[in-house]
This record gives sequence, structure tokens and C-alpha cells, in this order.
Amino acid sequence: MSLLHQIALTLITGVGDVNARSLISYCGSAEEVFKCKPSSLIKIPGIGKITAESIINHSTFNRAEKEMLFVEKYKIKTFFLTDAAYSSRLRNCEDAPLMLYFKGETDFNSARIISVVGTRNATEYGKEICNQLIADLQKHNPIIISGLAYGIDSMVHKNCIKNNIRTIGVLGHGLDRLYPALNRSLAEKMLENGGLLTEFRSETNPDRENFPKRNRIIAGLSDATIVVEASIKGGALITAQLANSYNRDVFAYPGRIDDEFSSGCNFLIKTNRANLINGIKDIEYLLGWTELAIKQVKPQLSLLLNLNEDEQKIVDILNEKGSLAVDDLAIQSRMVQSKLAVTILGMEMRGILICLPGKLYKLA
Repeated sequence: MSLLHQIALTLITGVGDVNARSLISYCGSAEEVFKCKPSSLIKIPGIGKITAESIINHSTFNRAEKEMLFVEKYKIKTFFLTDAAYSSRLRNCEDAPLMLYFKGETDFNSARIISVVGTRNATEYGKEICNQLIADLQKHNPIIISGLAYGIDSMVHKNCIKNNIRTIGVLGHGLDRLYPALNRSLAEKMLENGGLLTEFRSETNPDRENFPKRNRIIAGLSDATIVVEASIKGGALITAQLANSYNRDVFAYPGRIDDEFSSGCNFLIKTNRANLINGIKDIEYLLGWTELAIKQVKPQLSLLLNLNEDEQKIVDILNEKGSLAVDDLAIQSRMVQSKLAVTILGMEMRGILICLPGKLYKLA
């Protein structure tokens, strides 16, 4: 599939992430979108005459070619929505970005990925929580996502580096710049064990409106979002709300009722938007990461002597990946969707599989 066409599709005025999904669904690929006739394009929901003309006249190709040169020069990895390596968790979000640009090394479909976010005005209380939380998470070998902002986000990334945990910073601008600039040395260290991710092309500034869009990626990439410390107004609460909308777990640390930078966490807990947590044991319990649960998985499966070939294939895949969406299971197992659906249903009824929020499947 042509990278040029993929990038060009993201640049068309009037074609957002949701409309782009429709175009690809109807046409089959980004390249086929540009080959489609105007009369066919305008029949696609959300695509009017003006947008169809913008697609047909290839007006975005010059800028797309420039972006391709930037990607190649700086060895940036690209992940298009339909790529197997694209995050299956994020793909399940209706407004998932069509294209992601990444510098570093990681697997976006690792078994355990969580986001940890918080205020830019971190207090000593928040810093202590962050230090302990990241150190305690190390034994679970997760990927930890945050936003590379001042305060809690920076503390998260620094502690990940200290504890040799893979960490990814999601940016609100292109990969040709860094905001805040004071985090440049931190960002460079992150490239050694994780990396930097954005949906924004080069030459995109860190404008205010980009950060809520950035936050949906932080929420969508993860199984759960942990809010360490936050005021009632701020990006951390937006991220938590987005995670809720994606049916992902949200956890928050409580704070004193008169503390401004705990007011957001207390609000999330009070309104049942987040589970109250005091430490790693709560997270392990709520996510099923307890040592007992981990040790029991394989012995339990070994007792299932009546697995057929297709069922065993799915068990092997989920043992390795942890959890996957149906589309990704189909790719990994090389089974047609209809056959896979029947197999999964049978395995659910026998208690072998569990369906998670976001239509992800994991072993029971």
C-alpha cells in the first residue's frame, strides 16, 4: 500500500478520522480512494461534492511527498489504521487517528499497556505517588504512556527510565520539534526504550487545540488510565473522560478535600468515573494482574484436553499477546471472520475466553 496515498488522505480538508474510515471501508485502501470516481465518492456518508473534488484533484500530494521525505530522512515509523502493527486497542476507538508517526522502538500490541497522567503542577505528594507507582509496576513489564508535559507526565517518563520500563510520550505537535523544550534530553533517553508518538505531521506547532486530540491517543492506546494528581480543570481529566468513553478502566489516587491538585481525582472518584486506588495492589486486583492469576493461566488451560486445532491456535496467540481485538485475531490466526466468530463464541461459552470492553478478547 502506498505511503504517499496514506499521508495524502490525512491532509484532505473535510476528511477527518471518522470520514476516513468510511472512505477506506467503501474503497478498500487509501490508494483506491484516490482512484474512485466523484459520483461514487459523494454516495459515501459524510463525503460531499467539495470533499470529493479535493480527493480527485490530488491537491494534497505535494505536501504528502514532502512528508514522505521527512519520514525517510529521520527514519520515522508510520502506522496506518489498517496496518497489523497499528495499535489494536486504539483501532477500536471510533475516532482513532488515521496515521501515527513514531520515533523509537516498541510493540503497540504488547500485553500490558497503561497510561499514567496528572497535573503540570505536581506537589510532593504527587511526586511520591509517582515514584512508588512506577517502581511497583516494573515487575509487570508494561509499556507506560504519558504526555511528556511538565509535572506528573515528566515524572512518569523519568521514573520509567530509572526502572528500565518501556515508555512512550504522545506529542501534540510534529516530530521535527519538541514541547516543552526543556524535556529534550528526557525525550532522547526515551528513544532508547520506548519513543515518541504523534498523529501530527512535521511543521505542526504545539497549538492549544492539539492537546485534547493528543489525549485521546493516550487514553486509546491503553488498557487503563491512572490519574496520579489533577486539578478540576486540566488535560488529565480530559484523558480520563476519554478513557471512560472508550470503556477503559480509569483509576485515581484520592487527596485532601482542600487540595487544589487533588480536586480532579476526588471528583473522578466521587462521580464514579474512576476507581479509587491506594497503590499497586489495587491496580493488580482490578486489572487481574495478581501473581496468583498469572500463575494459574497456563495450568488451567493445560486441563482443557478437548481443544480443537482452531481453539488451540487462539489460545496460543492470546497466551503470547495477552489480549486482542477480533480483527487482529483473524489476522494472527489466518481464520476467516465467520469461522473465527463461531470459534470464539464456543470458547466464551466454555469459559476459555473473556470479552473485555472495547471488544478485546483474552484468556479467562
